[in-house]
Amino acid sequence: MGSYDLDLPEETLAQLGEYYSLLIRWNDRLHLVAPCSPEVFATRHVLESLLLLKHLPQNAKIADVGPGAGLPMIPCLIVRPDLEATLIESSRKKAVFLREALNAVERKATIVSRRFEEVEAPDVEFVSCRALDQFTSKVGELIEWAPEGATLLLFGGEGLKKQLAGYRDFLIPMSEKRYLFVTKALHG
Repeated sequence: MGSYDLDLPEETLAQLGEYYSLLIRWNDRLHLVAPCSPEVFATRHVLESLLLLKHLPQNAKIADVGPGAGLPMIPCLIVRPDLEATLIESSRKKAVFLREALNAVERKATIVSRRFEEVEAPDVEFVSCRALDQFTSKVGELIEWAPEGATLLLFGGEGLKKQLAGYRDFLIPMSEKRYLFVTKALHG
């Protein structure tokens, strides 16, 4: 898979294809992702999502805030069913899609259909966020919300750097301005 350094078995590719087919059927109603070719979807959405896996040990517990279309966690769960995920999605309609998508690919996750600010952070070691509405204005709240000591895995651009302290950044392959930021939730 080029600069993403992945070798996925046929069964995994078939499940990713099933996920994509379902997403496309729901996309007109819910606007889950911007219209794009299957190749762009595979690269921009699936492969970028899978960058999280390098940071998640076996049996990691992770909360994904604002997954919308299931990104980044559904591709991660397809590749790594050992992960224990909580998907926190404020849109009830998108939460229904998430349940359907997880059923279609035979994976499990807890789905919370509320805004992250309205719920207590689950007992997790990792928190991810890729496309939360008004992300730059909410990143401080998200860091405060995350369990103390949790590792945050945040997708973003140059603007996010200004709001983070003590982070490592990884330029997303085939991108000039998009990064995966890794930082800790340290409170007090």
